[in-house]
Amino acid sequence: MLFELQEPAWVKENTTLAPHREIAVVTETTAFTTTTKTIDPAIVSQLLQRLELLYGEAASEVLPRLIELIEKHATTALPSDAREQRRWTQEDVVLITYGDQVQHEGQSPLAAFDAFLAEQRWDELFSTVHFLPFCPYSSDDGFSVIDYLQVDPALGDWEDLGRIGSSFGLMFDLVLNHCSVKSDWFAAYLRRESPYDEFFFEAEPTDDLGQVVRPRSLPLLTEFETASGPRHVWTTFSADQVDLNYASPDVLLTMLDVLLEYAARGAQIIRLDAVAFLWKVLGTNCLHLPETHEVVKLARDVLELVAPHVWVLTETNVPHHENVSYFGDGDEAHMVYQFSLPPLLLDTFVHGDATYFNRWLAALESPRPGTTYFNFTASHDGIGVRPLEGLVPDERVDSLVAAVEQRGGRVNTRRRGDRDVPYELNITYVDALSPEGEAPESQDEQLHARRFLATQAVMLAVQGVPATYFHSLVGTRNDQEGAEESGIARRINRRKFQWDELHEQIGTAALSSTIYKGYQRLLRVRRSLPAFHPDAPQRVLEQENPALIAFERTSLDASQRILVVANSGDAITTLNLSDWNVAQAKDLVTEETLGDIANYQLPAGSAVWLEVSV
Repeated sequence: MLFELQEPAWVKENTTLAPHREIAVVTETTAFTTTTKTIDPAIVSQLLQRLELLYGEAASEVLPRLIELIEKHATTALPSDAREQRRWTQEDVVLITYGDQVQHEGQSPLAAFDAFLAEQRWDELFSTVHFLPFCPYSSDDGFSVIDYLQVDPALGDWEDLGRIGSSFGLMFDLVLNHCSVKSDWFAAYLRRESPYDEFFFEAEPTDDLGQVVRPRSLPLLTEFETASGPRHVWTTFSADQVDLNYASPDVLLTMLDVLLEYAARGAQIIRLDAVAFLWKVLGTNCLHLPETHEVVKLARDVLELVAPHVWVLTETNVPHHENVSYFGDGDEAHMVYQFSLPPLLLDTFVHGDATYFNRWLAALESPRPGTTYFNFTASHDGIGVRPLEGLVPDERVDSLVAAVEQRGGRVNTRRRGDRDVPYELNITYVDALSPEGEAPESQDEQLHARRFLATQAVMLAVQGVPATYFHSLVGTRNDQEGAEESGIARRINRRKFQWDELHEQIGTAALSSTIYKGYQRLLRVRRSLPAFHPDAPQRVLEQENPALIAFERTSLDASQRILVVANSGDAITTLNLSDWNVAQAKDLVTEETLGDIANYQLPAGSAVWLEVSV
């Protein structure tokens, strides 16, 4: 669909921004007064300053249009009692899934998924369901969006999502860097219709593009024939995904409209996809530019005015110090992905050496109040390699890549200078943890399940909000057939299930059913533990054995202390817990009280959560 962009209205009175908040714009839209409750006048000044950083003198023309947009959504968003700011707790755990993950004859995929959630009582495991892009699309399994405000009819409709949202919080993707060449927007661009003639970022092959950071080994520009002749459009991810031009205020306002519509449709977390590439300036690397950060802050601003219950999550698959820049000064993202966690944890278990993981965890800064990490090990994408930069030696990365290939995985590359380098490892996290050097038919499945569940126990215990990918929970192995038939390496970790085959996998397949049962237990226990509150303190414990991961979490009121220990090695390890000032300990997963804490035996490839007293 084509959005209708309204003309500015310079003065708006009695504009409802949130429950009991009414404002009037006065003196050239640069000041606010209230009729029922005082609002900090700095709000308007802040909005204007952000717009000035983006659009210079034109900001004064954009501001009233932004106010109109806020007003529109403030009157149609969720009821006031659902719009209060909320805080995360240890019960916040996110499930990552596709909308057509479970399919059943006679039902829409979303309805079938809803039935599966209820049957398996996953409301006891998860607080929130993250549905990967569910809009009509043309490629990239949803990330090439044709229409942002429609649910793909092949999945279901908004009512299906609403039913799931009555039992779970919902997390939506806002694919804001690019859209599909099949969209109405791009069709209007090709016809050179205003304002869409400026909706997409153009450049010339002769421009200074040498510094641009590339996430793919694909051409940066794609030529299209338009009504005014050939134009080269920026295509960061593929020729089917054309980059939006945020230097046009129409683009910014349109995408903020989508953002607020998602909040009105029930999203409690909104993931800003590929946001790092948003703003382009020729002659720069076009990554993490100051304008990009201002757009994220502006999105946070308007959400706090209209839907303060919604959390902003930025997706930036880059080294850690770049990733955490999206916290801003506590005024940007509420959450950032912990992208270093998946490859570091895998590296630890592949090599039986936790040295680099422990070093990273010990140096990891606690987020400032109001922000937290979004922890995961697997997702619809592969395991990013860039987040290992500066954390492990290059030869260790090479060894990890080789181990993934040995286990049936594939490697996506990106262009760096004049060569292609590993960017992403495509493999299920389950198969990535298979015992070294063993063919699938001869593997020790108990050891395999134990190793995998140990990584999940660590992920679930690290400071932040955890997220579990559907395929990790149900123990899915590499979908080689899907990857080969599609020619898309990521499909190795995106298998879709018919109802009966999924039940067979979690019920009778030895490895998968073991993982499913063990993972459910971890999730149920984790959500009951105050020490695993996202904000609870974390401290790495020193140990002599390099195979061990060891850290403690302490509840905010100091009433609970949990020791998390994982053995990444291939031999049983004896722990003397008294070395860590432990007098008594209880295994929270098995509910067993330990007898001899001076000689506690931790099997190879296993992890424990020990509630301890001193």
